[in-house]
Amino acid sequence: MSPPIAVWPKLEIRAVVSFLFAKGTKCSVIYREIVENYGEHAMSMTQVYLWCSWFKDGQTSLQDEPMSGRPNTANNDWNTARVNELIKVDRRMKLKEIPLKLDIPKTNVYEIFHDKLGYRKVSARWVPKMLSDEHKRQRVEISQILLHRCQQEGAETVDVGPGGDHRARNKLLEHLITGDETWLHLSTPETKRDSMTWKHPSSPVAKKFKVQQSATKMMATVFWDSRGMILLDILPKGESVNADR
Repeated sequence: MSPPIAVWPKLEIRAVVSFLFAKGTKCSVIYREIVENYGEHAMSMTQVYLWCSWFKDGQTSLQDEPMSGRPNTANNDWNTARVNELIKVDRRMKLKEIPLKLDIPKTNVYEIFHDKLGYRKVSARWVPKMLSDEHKRQRVEISQILLHRCQQEGAETVDVGPGGDHRARNKLLEHLITGDETWLHLSTPETKRDSMTWKHPSSPVAKKFKVQQSATKMMATVFWDSRGMILLDILPKGESVNADR
């Protein structure tokens, strides 16, 4: 493969993006083509997606938009503050909406967004539950009470093994129980990979009907203590409760 082109004008890269986009090429493939032929610094993946979105909106010009009636650059402190305030109001605002609201060229908005303000779009991190201030306060109080009792009762030393090794064990830990619960399907079919069988070249192809998970569920509640685990299966409608040690 020939080495990447060393010198290239900015408009040439944009023309390549426009040509490949018009052919229906995916943005990720366009970016790989540019990297292979022009090098990694020709255009970033974000810029490729940005230009593809502009071409999709109907833009045909490869030139930067003129800034008549404005200073030589729109990346001044005033416009930067305007963009920052707009994003603080709506964190989900799309990048292409900002030029329409603030009357700033698209290329300048991109530079303000990434180069001056350092913004990047990320997904929210999922957490199991949202704890209120009262829940957090209760957890802190319970932890402090348990820590105080643990310090008050002290620990006893127990010999372990023929070598005379020792380990500290607190009596309070033997009385602590923790638990969790989850919903389980009453019927969970095996996966396609689990149902694989050995086949001889002359054997017919095995067929298997697709089975869905059962709509009926049960709540499985599990408790732990220092001696083991207790599993409670609570069936729907309170039919029966089973406890196994």
